[in-house]
Amino acid sequence: MNFQDHFSGHAAVYRDARPHYDPALFAWLAAQVPRHELAWDAGCGNGQATLALAAHFARVVGSDPSAAQIAHAEPAANVEYRVEPAEQSSLATASVDLVCVAQALHWFDQQRFHAEVRRVLRPGGAVAALAYASCRVTPAVDRVTAHLYVDLTGPYWPPERAHIEAGYATLPFPYTPIPAPAFEMVAQWNLGQFLAYLRSWSATQRYAQARGEDPVARVEADMAAAWGEAAQVRAVRWQLTLRVGRV
Repeated sequence: MNFQDHFSGHAAVYRDARPHYDPALFAWLAAQVPRHELAWDAGCGNGQATLALAAHFARVVGSDPSAAQIAHAEPAANVEYRVEPAEQSSLATASVDLVCVAQALHWFDQQRFHAEVRRVLRPGGAVAALAYASCRVTPAVDRVTAHLYVDLTGPYWPPERAHIEAGYATLPFPYTPIPAPAFEMVAQWNLGQFLAYLRSWSATQRYAQARGEDPVARVEADMAAAWGEAAQVRAVRWQLTLRVGRV
């Protein structure tokens, strides 16, 4: 499988407009492994999960084949970013305590990546795949968002998006499962911040490139009416898919 780059062209927008994971998620993941020397965030993008892992591990390596994404990642003293594919990392054999894949597993060559996980994990280590799909705000806002997601940008989502919508149940996960509690992501955003998030979708960017217009602009008036006062802050929620296991 060739590297499918859907984000390098708007890496800065993607970094600034995406929601943040619940810190309790990474505390729970760290508690599933006996050692905390090295975590690997595979397909790290702009390093959001990488930095969250850095609070719990002595060292974290974040890797991504997109140099543009890595260039926009926030540095930290115990974090090293590497531009390389998840299927062929430069990590030493049996060196990693936790492998984390946040919103990226569906892009990987599954057979090669899982072979790499088995190579780099220490005995007792764990692997976690997490993802989020549609968000919820209010019924009125959600109707406008669904119109953008399905009717306007629907044809511009890559086919791999279906794996996220299925909660990764359609992807192999060849590990002994670790039962995980439910986590959600919550962002407190005003209308401008929510519109920026909608514009960070890869399908929004692909629509704009193909048709020469911003699809979010087509729903902006309806979204403003559904949202209310533009400065009003609303809770935006995503249910998190979490699959965790051991070799």
